[in-house]
Amino acid sequence: MDAKIKMSVREIADKFSVFDTDESFAELVRNDKRKAVQQLIVRHNREMQERKRLHELYKYEYELQAGGNEYIAGTDEAGRGPLAGPVVAAAVILPVGCYIPRLNDSKKLSAAAREKIYAQILEKAIAVSRSVIDEKTIDRINIYQASMNAMYNAIYSLGVKPQQVLIDAMPLNALDIPHLSIIKGDAKSASIAAASIVAKVERDQLMDEYDRQYPEYGFSSHKGYGTPRHLEALHKYGPCPLHRCSFEPVKSMKQF
Repeated sequence: MDAKIKMSVREIADKFSVFDTDESFAELVRNDKRKAVQQLIVRHNREMQERKRLHELYKYEYELQAGGNEYIAGTDEAGRGPLAGPVVAAAVILPVGCYIPRLNDSKKLSAAAREKIYAQILEKAIAVSRSVIDEKTIDRINIYQASMNAMYNAIYSLGVKPQQVLIDAMPLNALDIPHLSIIKGDAKSASIAAASIVAKVERDQLMDEYDRQYPEYGFSSHKGYGTPRHLEALHKYGPCPLHRCSFEPVKSMKQF
């Protein structure tokens, strides 16, 4: 069969739009010299690679699903390291195998990519919740405990009770739901990756709002981390009410 003669570019595109297409079809049109067809093949191959990557990212979820679990939550936090602002945790329950292109550890994504994926997570997730622990509480109970509390709050705030919880690294020993803590889980579990994106995007949104309140610190650009620009502003203006007074170098400075 000569695919170039028998099928138009539109027909080939329509065929490729069905992603369970037998790979023999891709092989069939591989020798078609039309530029548009070659571009379709490249796009199709990338799509198949991405679907394979995401299938592997659901490894833990598929294993739990095989054990009879339908609702599997992932949880992660954002903002443990900054000198200012809250720590934010999120919990997300995705339909197992839900296709969200480029879903990954939030740290591996650009801000623009995170925003797009965030919108898809909110659209496709079974349940999403978040918890914000402010800087005053962080100073009072320490950042580790604050991060832990935020994760507990996010999990228990889900509109659907999870049957299993996948956690990024932190041991939540008091959690009364079956759970598994995974080192670097945001790069190994789709559910945790989704939670990492929700937590990061929503914390960034908060820091953008705080930037409008305290523009001299540049929170929108560094999100409260100890960048040279932030440290320069901190030394020039001193800490603002959003700074974590238990963190150095804030701790050594006089507060407003």
